[in-house]
Amino acid sequence: MGPIGPIEQGRSVSMRGATDTPRASMRGALAAGAAFTILGATAKGQGKGFKVGLIGCGGRGGGALADHMAAAKRLGLESKVVATADWFKGKAEGVGKRWGLPPERCFGGGDAYRKLLETDVEVVLMATSPNFRPVHFAAAVAAGKHVFMEKPVCVDPPGGRAVIEAGELARKKGLCVVAGTQRRHSRGYQERAFRIQAGVEGKIVGGCVYWCGGALWRRERAEGQSDADYMVANWVSFTEMSGDHIVEQHVHNLDIANWFIGRPPVTAAGFGGRARRKTGNQFDFHSVDYDYGDGVHIHSMCRQVNGCWGRVGEDFIFAKALAVAKPDLKVPEFEEIGGAYQQEHADLLKGILDEKLYINEARAVAEASLTAVMGRIATYTGRLIRWDDLVKNKDSEWYALTCKPSAEDFEKGQVKAPPDDVVAIPGKD
Repeated sequence: MGPIGPIEQGRSVSMRGATDTPRASMRGALAAGAAFTILGATAKGQGKGFKVGLIGCGGRGGGALADHMAAAKRLGLESKVVATADWFKGKAEGVGKRWGLPPERCFGGGDAYRKLLETDVEVVLMATSPNFRPVHFAAAVAAGKHVFMEKPVCVDPPGGRAVIEAGELARKKGLCVVAGTQRRHSRGYQERAFRIQAGVEGKIVGGCVYWCGGALWRRERAEGQSDADYMVANWVSFTEMSGDHIVEQHVHNLDIANWFIGRPPVTAAGFGGRARRKTGNQFDFHSVDYDYGDGVHIHSMCRQVNGCWGRVGEDFIFAKALAVAKPDLKVPEFEEIGGAYQQEHADLLKGILDEKLYINEARAVAEASLTAVMGRIATYTGRLIRWDDLVKNKDSEWYALTCKPSAEDFEKGQVKAPPDDVVAIPGKD
């Protein structure tokens, strides 16, 4: 897309594999609700330690825990891992062993998260498959815990609304919440967002966001494996567990669009399909037009197929004629030490230590997740999907749409896996 009159293309910083947001003395600097950690900002209480627990002990969970502990050490905190939890007790024990935990502090099963929350843990990291996130997050907030939760945070509209509700309760209780949308903690993205919200870039009038890459791992069903164990082990293949890859992975780029534009989209329409996958029920690709209102459209493109063109990033088109000249604008020097994956944990800890740096990303990550869910519903059905039908209109057929089996079904032991390779078919015969 080249320049058209007063409209010029502006490309955002592109990152491969990112996550979400910081807060600090720039609170309120962005109308979109994002705030930043400024280089040199300090938090009170160095030397204090926090008791940390991990729910979800796969690769991402283990990585998040390592990043959290590295951030704590960087801040001079003597934090300690005190409990782990996972559907598979062996995984919880595997991570726990690396951090010196005895087996009795490593919990397994559908109620493992409850057992962890009953301990003396103060900060909880959540990295299970996304379908569990709304239930686990609400329980953690009710128990008075600070939370880091991986993206996405829901797979359906009720889950997204539940996260927003629990996030507001966390705010009332003074509990900090950081999400795994780490691009919001990346210096390059923060600088660009600051300039956009200051008006010097002009107004965003359109753009494209991409996550086109190769296929992810998959696990074939083992002989005698239960439906529940199979779905948890192969969670990236099932919409009921991950939300489909437009939700699980592409949420990063959709979050940037929401952040930079300053609001979620009004409608979504698109298409997708499946040709390569061997297990589960997800699509291989999605192509969605998001209408943000006021004439602003963002094209979303995501694909997980080997041997194809790839791109992970975002492009935005700006109406430069609407830019505000601010020659004296000083862009803050945002902090990013140890990469965005570690910085997000530093921002969480700073928010806990200093109320001036309070951070709560629950709504932002829930809206990004719901944006992705809206796109998935559009591609699965072939219909135009409205934002309000997911979050406001209780009479809408999409408002109560729930992916089954749900997190509650897993905890109750009432899980029946959908058949492999039976997928959504848009439209009607």
